[in-house]
Amino acid sequence: MNHRFKGPEIGLFLNGEKTPFLCKKIFLYEKIFAVDGAFYYLNQHGISVDYIIGDFDSLLKKDFPKEKNFLITCDQKYTDFDKALNIIYEKGFFNINVWGGSGKEQDHFLGNLSVALKYKKKLSIIFHDQYHTYFFSEKKTFFQKNKKKKISLFPFPIVEGLQTYGLKYPINNGFLKIGKNIGIRNETCEKKIEIIYKKGELLIFIEK
Repeated sequence: MNHRFKGPEIGLFLNGEKTPFLCKKIFLYEKIFAVDGAFYYLNQHGISVDYIIGDFDSLLKKDFPKEKNFLITCDQKYTDFDKALNIIYEKGFFNINVWGGSGKEQDHFLGNLSVALKYKKKLSIIFHDQYHTYFFSEKKTFFQKNKKKKISLFPFPIVEGLQTYGLKYPINNGFLKIGKNIGIRNETCEKKIEIIYKKGELLIFIEK
């Protein structure tokens, strides 16, 4: 899955599920940012961090790596993810790969989705976990994927005028709504996938 904007990609690591890093591309990111709670995990995997963001309540002073750039953010009105995205945007990066956005406490996962939607227009945000890549779709989305991969289309909370091409169970002028009808567990049957919709917000999960 490609990002929407021209320019380098960066990695942002949150304090969610400690996912095995299945994508070698993480070592090609221009910069790596981490919230303070994810720092230990990255060190254990030998991943060098360029910026550490947060109030550092999860990081003991004795563990502060002196050579790193600390971006202290103490405003409790915003989550670490929200603060991190704002900092990354201000530094001129627009293509963000997020790891650790799900798992552990699921209210955090829902909160992260809400924050990602907030920044959708000015940032390209793609989440990664052990099993899926997921992101908020533009009104027209095109991507390449191998056949027989699971794909789920989840309204957030409503999607109108949905059209799909290249899926086993095609949708024509579909209407999705949380609590009524959602498009999960579909499957790719062509390598080129097209998803188009008219109104609402659509969250797409793609099997790795």
